Amino acid sequence: MTPQPIDTAAWWPVQLESKPDFDAAMQRIYAWHRQEIIDRAPVRFVAHNAAFNVESTQHKSPEEWKRIWFDVEPRVEAFEKSIEGQIFHAETFPMFDPNLGPDIYAAFYGAELTYGEVTSWSHPIVKNWDDMEKLKLDMNGVYFKKIEELMICALERCAGKYLVGYTDLHPGEDCAMAWRGSQQLCMDLYDSPVEAKQLINIAFADFHRIFDHFDAILKAYKMPSMCWIGIPSFGKFHVPSCDFSAMISPQFFAEFSLPILQREVKPMTHNVYHVDGRGVARHLDYILSVPEISGIQWVQEPGDGQPIMQWVPLIKKVLAAGKSIIVDLQHSELEAFIDAMDSPKGIYLWISSNDEDEQLAIIRRLEKWS
Repeated sequence: MTPQPIDTAAWWPVQLESKPDFDAAMQRIYAWHRQEIIDRAPVRFVAHNAAFNVESTQHKSPEEWKRIWFDVEPRVEAFEKSIEGQIFHAETFPMFDPNLGPDIYAAFYGAELTYGEVTSWSHPIVKNWDDMEKLKLDMNGVYFKKIEELMICALERCAGKYLVGYTDLHPGEDCAMAWRGSQQLCMDLYDSPVEAKQLINIAFADFHRIFDHFDAILKAYKMPSMCWIGIPSFGKFHVPSCDFSAMISPQFFAEFSLPILQREVKPMTHNVYHVDGRGVARHLDYILSVPEISGIQWVQEPGDGQPIMQWVPLIKKVLAAGKSIIVDLQHSELEAFIDAMDSPKGIYLWISSNDEDEQLAIIRRLEKWS
Protein backbone atom coordinates (compact mmCIF):
# COMPACT_ATOMS: atom_id res chain seq x y z
CA MET A 1 0.00 0.00 0.00
CA THR A 2 1.35 3.42 -0.96
CA PRO A 3 1.77 5.63 2.13
CA GLN A 4 -0.44 8.69 2.37
CA PRO A 5 1.35 12.02 1.78
CA ILE A 6 2.65 13.73 4.92
CA ASP A 7 0.71 16.89 5.69
CA THR A 8 3.37 19.60 5.82
CA ALA A 9 1.02 22.58 5.90
CA ALA A 10 2.01 23.47 9.48
CA TRP A 11 5.76 23.07 8.86
CA TRP A 12 8.18 25.96 8.52
CA PRO A 13 11.68 26.07 6.99
CA VAL A 14 14.53 24.81 9.19
CA GLN A 15 18.01 25.34 7.76
CA LEU A 16 20.96 23.61 9.46
CA GLU A 17 24.51 23.55 8.11
CA SER A 18 25.10 20.23 9.84
CA LYS A 19 21.79 18.69 8.73
CA PRO A 20 21.13 19.56 5.06
CA ASP A 21 18.58 16.73 4.71
CA PHE A 22 16.40 17.97 7.59
CA ASP A 23 13.13 17.91 5.63
CA ALA A 24 13.68 14.37 4.35
CA ALA A 25 14.45 13.18 7.89
CA MET A 26 11.27 14.81 9.17
CA GLN A 27 9.23 13.07 6.46
CA ARG A 28 10.56 9.71 7.65
CA ILE A 29 9.81 10.55 11.29
CA TYR A 30 6.25 11.67 10.60
CA ALA A 31 5.71 8.49 8.53
CA TRP A 32 7.17 6.45 11.44
CA HIS A 33 4.56 7.85 13.84
CA ARG A 34 1.93 6.39 11.45
CA GLN A 35 3.76 3.06 11.00
CA GLU A 36 4.53 3.93 7.40
CA ILE A 37 7.72 4.02 5.33
CA ILE A 38 8.84 6.78 2.96
CA ASP A 39 12.02 5.11 1.67
CA ARG A 40 13.54 3.38 4.71
CA ALA A 41 13.19 3.01 8.45
CA PRO A 42 14.52 6.02 10.40
CA VAL A 43 17.79 5.52 12.26
CA ARG A 44 19.68 7.58 14.83
CA PHE A 45 23.39 7.05 15.44
CA VAL A 46 23.34 7.66 19.18
CA ALA A 47 22.36 5.01 21.72
CA HIS A 48 20.01 5.72 24.63
CA ASN A 49 21.73 7.31 27.66
CA ALA A 50 25.11 7.23 25.91
CA ALA A 51 26.27 10.20 27.98
CA PHE A 52 25.50 8.36 31.23
CA ASN A 53 27.64 5.29 30.50
CA VAL A 54 30.86 7.03 31.48
CA GLU A 55 32.68 6.70 34.79
CA SER A 56 33.64 10.00 36.31
CA THR A 57 37.30 10.76 36.77
CA GLN A 58 36.56 14.10 38.36
CA HIS A 59 36.14 14.54 42.08
CA LYS A 60 34.04 17.58 42.90
CA SER A 61 31.60 18.45 45.63
CA PRO A 62 27.86 18.69 44.88
CA GLU A 63 28.14 22.46 45.22
CA GLU A 64 30.92 22.57 42.60
CA TRP A 65 28.90 20.38 40.24
CA LYS A 66 25.85 22.58 40.68
CA ARG A 67 27.85 25.66 39.72
CA ILE A 68 28.99 23.87 36.55
CA TRP A 69 25.43 22.80 35.67
CA PHE A 70 24.14 26.34 36.28
CA ASP A 71 26.91 28.12 34.34
CA VAL A 72 24.84 28.89 31.26
CA GLU A 73 27.24 30.23 28.61
CA PRO A 74 30.01 27.66 29.22
CA ARG A 75 27.45 24.86 28.91
CA VAL A 76 26.15 26.18 25.59
CA GLU A 77 29.69 26.81 24.35
CA ALA A 78 30.75 23.28 25.32
CA PHE A 79 27.85 21.84 23.33
CA GLU A 80 28.73 23.99 20.32
CA LYS A 81 32.33 22.79 20.47
CA SER A 82 31.18 19.16 20.69
CA ILE A 83 29.33 19.36 17.35
CA GLU A 84 31.84 21.54 15.52
CA GLY A 85 32.45 20.32 11.97
CA GLN A 86 30.02 17.41 12.19
CA ILE A 87 27.43 16.34 9.65
CA PHE A 88 24.45 14.58 11.23
CA HIS A 89 23.31 11.68 9.09
CA ALA A 90 19.89 10.04 8.85
CA GLU A 91 17.54 10.91 11.74
CA THR A 92 20.26 12.14 14.10
CA PHE A 93 19.85 15.81 14.99
CA PRO A 94 22.15 18.33 16.69
CA MET A 95 20.19 19.49 19.73
CA PHE A 96 21.12 21.44 22.85
CA ASP A 97 19.31 19.94 25.84
CA PRO A 98 18.64 22.48 28.65
CA ASN A 99 18.84 19.70 31.19
CA LEU A 100 19.09 20.19 34.97
CA GLY A 101 18.26 16.59 35.90
CA PRO A 102 15.25 14.25 35.93
CA ASP A 103 13.65 15.78 39.06
CA ILE A 104 13.64 19.36 37.75
CA TYR A 105 9.84 19.37 37.60
CA ALA A 106 9.71 18.64 41.35
CA ALA A 107 12.19 21.48 41.92
CA PHE A 108 9.76 23.95 40.34
CA TYR A 109 7.69 23.47 43.54
CA GLY A 110 10.44 23.83 46.12
CA ALA A 111 12.41 20.56 46.05
CA GLU A 112 16.17 21.01 46.28
CA LEU A 113 18.45 19.12 43.89
CA THR A 114 21.88 17.66 44.62
CA TYR A 115 24.23 17.50 41.64
CA GLY A 116 26.79 15.02 40.39
CA GLU A 117 28.64 14.93 37.08
CA VAL A 118 25.92 13.46 34.84
CA THR A 119 22.70 13.74 36.84
CA SER A 120 20.99 15.27 39.85
CA TRP A 121 18.57 13.96 42.45
CA SER A 122 16.03 15.42 44.81
CA HIS A 123 15.28 15.10 48.51
CA PRO A 124 11.78 14.50 49.94
CA ILE A 125 10.00 17.64 51.07
CA VAL A 126 6.56 16.18 51.86
CA LYS A 127 7.31 14.59 55.22
CA ASN A 128 3.66 14.59 56.29
CA TRP A 129 0.43 15.25 54.40
CA ASP A 130 0.10 18.81 55.75
CA ASP A 131 3.22 19.65 53.75
CA MET A 132 1.16 19.37 50.56
CA GLU A 133 -0.21 22.85 51.28
CA LYS A 134 3.28 24.28 50.66
CA LEU A 135 3.56 22.86 47.14
CA LYS A 136 3.13 25.84 44.82
CA LEU A 137 4.52 26.23 41.33
CA ASP A 138 7.16 28.97 41.32
CA MET A 139 7.83 30.13 37.78
CA ASN A 140 10.18 32.78 39.20
CA GLY A 141 12.18 30.27 41.22
CA VAL A 142 15.86 29.61 40.60
CA TYR A 143 15.34 26.29 38.81
CA PHE A 144 12.58 27.48 36.50
CA LYS A 145 14.47 30.64 35.58
CA LYS A 146 17.68 28.69 34.98
CA ILE A 147 15.91 26.45 32.44
CA GLU A 148 14.68 29.60 30.67
CA GLU A 149 18.21 31.05 30.69
CA LEU A 150 19.68 27.88 29.19
CA MET A 151 17.03 27.78 26.47
CA ILE A 152 17.23 31.45 25.54
CA CYS A 153 21.02 31.55 25.55
CA ALA A 154 21.12 28.63 23.12
CA LEU A 155 18.22 29.93 21.01
CA GLU A 156 19.98 33.26 20.51
CA ARG A 157 23.14 31.48 19.25
CA CYS A 158 21.85 28.43 17.40
CA ALA A 159 20.57 29.82 14.07
CA GLY A 160 21.68 27.59 11.21
CA LYS A 161 23.82 25.44 13.54
CA TYR A 162 21.67 23.32 15.84
CA LEU A 163 18.27 22.81 17.43
CA VAL A 164 17.25 23.59 21.01
CA GLY A 165 14.91 21.47 23.09
CA TYR A 166 12.88 21.86 26.25
CA THR A 167 13.80 20.19 29.52
CA ASP A 168 12.81 16.72 30.71
CA LEU A 169 9.43 16.95 32.46
CA HIS A 170 8.18 14.27 34.87
CA PRO A 171 4.78 15.23 36.26
CA GLY A 172 2.44 12.92 38.17
CA GLU A 173 3.83 9.97 40.11
CA ASP A 174 7.50 10.55 39.27
CA CYS A 175 7.22 14.06 40.67
CA ALA A 176 5.28 12.81 43.70
CA MET A 177 8.04 10.23 44.24
CA ALA A 178 10.63 13.03 44.25
CA TRP A 179 8.61 14.93 46.86
CA ARG A 180 7.82 11.90 49.03
CA GLY A 181 10.59 9.34 48.40
CA SER A 182 10.13 6.12 46.42
CA GLN A 183 9.65 3.68 49.31
CA GLN A 184 7.30 6.02 51.15
CA LEU A 185 5.14 6.62 48.08
CA CYS A 186 4.87 2.86 47.53
CA MET A 187 3.58 2.50 51.08
CA ASP A 188 1.25 5.46 50.60
CA LEU A 189 -0.59 3.69 47.78
CA TYR A 190 -1.54 0.98 50.29
CA ASP A 191 -1.90 2.98 53.50
CA SER A 192 -3.09 6.41 52.34
CA PRO A 193 -4.52 6.09 48.81
CA VAL A 194 -6.69 9.20 49.09
CA GLU A 195 -3.78 11.41 50.11
CA ALA A 196 -1.49 9.74 47.58
CA LYS A 197 -3.92 10.55 44.78
CA GLN A 198 -4.16 14.12 46.03
CA LEU A 199 -0.36 14.45 45.92
CA ILE A 200 -0.17 12.91 42.44
CA ASN A 201 -2.86 15.28 41.21
CA ILE A 202 -0.95 18.28 42.61
CA ALA A 203 2.09 16.97 40.75
CA PHE A 204 0.14 16.97 37.51
CA ALA A 205 -2.17 19.98 37.80
CA ASP A 206 0.25 22.54 36.28
CA PHE A 207 1.84 20.25 33.69
CA HIS A 208 0.21 21.67 30.56
CA ARG A 209 0.82 25.23 31.74
CA ILE A 210 4.52 24.42 32.24
CA PHE A 211 4.82 22.55 28.94
CA ASP A 212 3.09 25.34 27.01
CA HIS A 213 5.34 27.95 28.61
CA PHE A 214 8.51 26.25 27.36
CA ASP A 215 6.88 25.34 24.04
CA ALA A 216 6.01 29.00 23.48
CA ILE A 217 9.67 29.97 23.98
CA LEU A 218 10.71 27.47 21.31
CA LYS A 219 7.99 28.52 18.90
CA ALA A 220 8.90 32.21 19.29
CA TYR A 221 12.27 31.29 17.76
CA LYS A 222 10.64 29.08 15.07
CA MET A 223 12.09 26.01 16.75
CA PRO A 224 10.43 22.59 16.47
CA SER A 225 9.17 20.89 19.62
CA MET A 226 11.93 18.64 20.89
CA CYS A 227 13.32 17.21 24.14
CA TRP A 228 16.05 14.86 25.36
CA ILE A 229 14.84 11.99 23.14
CA GLY A 230 15.98 13.95 20.07
CA ILE A 231 12.90 13.67 17.83
CA PRO A 232 11.55 16.97 16.45
CA SER A 233 7.91 17.79 15.80
CA PHE A 234 6.29 20.85 14.26
CA GLY A 235 3.44 20.43 16.73
CA LYS A 236 3.81 19.49 20.41
CA PHE A 237 6.13 16.56 21.12
CA HIS A 238 6.02 14.87 24.53
CA VAL A 239 7.68 11.86 26.17
CA PRO A 240 5.27 10.61 28.85
CA SER A 241 6.82 8.26 31.37
CA CYS A 242 6.41 6.84 34.85
CA ASP A 243 9.61 5.26 36.10
CA PHE A 244 7.95 4.88 39.51
CA SER A 245 5.58 2.33 37.96
CA ALA A 246 8.43 -0.23 37.87
CA MET A 247 7.74 -0.63 41.61
CA ILE A 248 3.96 -1.14 41.49
CA SER A 249 1.47 -3.72 40.25
CA PRO A 250 -0.61 -3.42 37.07
CA GLN A 251 -3.66 -2.95 39.29
CA PHE A 252 -2.09 0.08 40.94
CA PHE A 253 -0.95 1.37 37.54
CA ALA A 254 -4.56 1.26 36.35
CA GLU A 255 -5.76 3.09 39.47
CA PHE A 256 -3.03 5.70 40.02
CA SER A 257 -1.07 6.07 36.77
CA LEU A 258 -3.39 5.52 33.84
CA PRO A 259 -5.85 8.37 34.61
CA ILE A 260 -2.95 10.84 34.76
CA LEU A 261 -1.44 9.48 31.55
CA GLN A 262 -4.73 9.83 29.69
CA ARG A 263 -4.94 13.50 30.65
CA GLU A 264 -1.24 14.14 30.07
CA VAL A 265 -1.19 13.15 26.40
CA LYS A 266 -4.48 14.67 25.20
CA PRO A 267 -3.31 18.04 23.78
CA MET A 268 -0.06 16.74 22.27
CA THR A 269 0.65 16.20 18.58
CA HIS A 270 3.08 13.32 19.15
CA ASN A 271 3.54 11.19 22.26
CA VAL A 272 6.33 8.61 22.57
CA TYR A 273 6.10 6.71 25.87
CA HIS A 274 9.40 5.98 27.65
CA VAL A 275 9.21 2.31 28.79
CA ASP A 276 12.25 1.99 31.03
CA GLY A 277 12.88 -1.73 31.39
CA ARG A 278 10.99 -4.84 32.45
CA GLY A 279 9.37 -3.25 35.49
CA VAL A 280 7.60 -0.58 33.44
CA ALA A 281 6.91 -3.08 30.64
CA ARG A 282 4.57 -5.05 32.90
CA HIS A 283 2.09 -2.20 32.32
CA LEU A 284 2.47 -2.27 28.54
CA ASP A 285 -1.13 -3.33 27.85
CA TYR A 286 -2.45 -0.26 29.66
CA ILE A 287 0.05 2.04 27.94
CA LEU A 288 -0.82 0.66 24.50
CA SER A 289 -4.51 1.22 25.20
CA VAL A 290 -4.08 5.03 25.12
CA PRO A 291 -5.00 6.21 21.59
CA GLU A 292 -2.90 9.39 21.67
CA ILE A 293 0.36 7.48 22.16
CA SER A 294 1.94 7.03 18.72
CA GLY A 295 5.13 5.30 19.78
CA ILE A 296 7.08 3.49 22.49
CA GLN A 297 10.71 4.03 23.40
CA TRP A 298 11.84 0.62 24.61
CA VAL A 299 14.81 0.78 27.01
CA GLN A 300 16.32 -2.57 27.98
CA GLU A 301 18.40 -2.87 31.13
CA PRO A 302 22.22 -2.90 30.94
CA GLY A 303 24.06 -6.22 30.83
CA ASP A 304 21.89 -9.27 30.19
CA GLY A 305 18.97 -7.03 29.23
CA GLN A 306 20.82 -5.46 26.31
CA PRO A 307 20.86 -8.12 23.55
CA ILE A 308 17.93 -7.12 21.39
CA MET A 309 16.78 -10.50 20.06
CA GLN A 310 15.23 -11.53 23.39
CA TRP A 311 12.88 -8.56 23.07
CA VAL A 312 11.56 -9.30 19.58
CA PRO A 313 8.21 -10.62 20.97
CA LEU A 314 7.73 -7.38 22.93
CA ILE A 315 8.61 -5.29 19.86
CA LYS A 316 6.16 -7.24 17.70
CA LYS A 317 3.46 -6.83 20.35
CA VAL A 318 3.88 -3.05 20.27
CA LEU A 319 3.73 -2.99 16.47
CA ALA A 320 0.67 -5.27 16.40
CA ALA A 321 -1.09 -2.81 18.73
CA GLY A 322 -0.71 -0.12 16.07
CA LYS A 323 2.11 1.74 17.84
CA SER A 324 5.56 2.52 16.52
CA ILE A 325 8.68 1.68 18.51
CA ILE A 326 12.25 2.88 19.07
CA VAL A 327 14.68 -0.05 19.12
CA ASP A 328 18.15 0.42 20.60
CA LEU A 329 20.62 -2.17 19.27
CA GLN A 330 24.24 -2.86 18.37
CA HIS A 331 25.41 -2.76 14.75
CA SER A 332 26.40 -6.43 15.14
CA GLU A 333 22.74 -7.28 15.92
CA LEU A 334 21.26 -5.53 12.90
CA GLU A 335 21.14 -8.46 10.44
CA ALA A 336 19.59 -10.87 12.93
CA PHE A 337 17.05 -8.25 13.92
CA ILE A 338 16.07 -7.52 10.31
CA ASP A 339 15.65 -11.27 9.68
CA ALA A 340 13.37 -11.58 12.71
CA MET A 341 11.03 -8.74 11.76
CA ASP A 342 8.20 -8.95 9.26
CA SER A 343 8.59 -5.35 8.07
CA PRO A 344 10.50 -2.15 8.87
CA LYS A 345 7.23 -0.23 9.31
CA GLY A 346 6.97 1.45 12.69
CA ILE A 347 10.61 0.81 13.64
CA TYR A 348 13.05 3.62 14.53
CA LEU A 349 16.54 2.22 15.09
CA TRP A 350 19.07 3.73 17.50
CA ILE A 351 22.58 2.43 16.76
CA SER A 352 25.62 3.95 18.42
CA SER A 353 28.21 4.87 15.79
CA ASN A 354 30.77 7.66 15.46
CA ASP A 355 32.17 6.38 12.16
CA GLU A 356 30.76 8.09 9.07
CA ASP A 357 31.51 5.16 6.74
CA GLU A 358 29.74 2.80 9.12
CA GLN A 359 26.75 5.14 9.36
CA LEU A 360 26.44 5.36 5.56
CA ALA A 361 26.70 1.56 5.28
CA ILE A 362 23.86 1.17 7.81
CA ILE A 363 21.72 3.63 5.84
CA ARG A 364 22.32 1.65 2.63
CA ARG A 365 21.38 -1.59 4.39
CA LEU A 366 18.14 -0.07 5.68
CA GLU A 367 17.28 1.15 2.18
CA LYS A 368 17.51 -2.45 0.96
CA TRP A 369 15.37 -3.69 3.87
CA SER A 370 12.67 -1.19 3.07
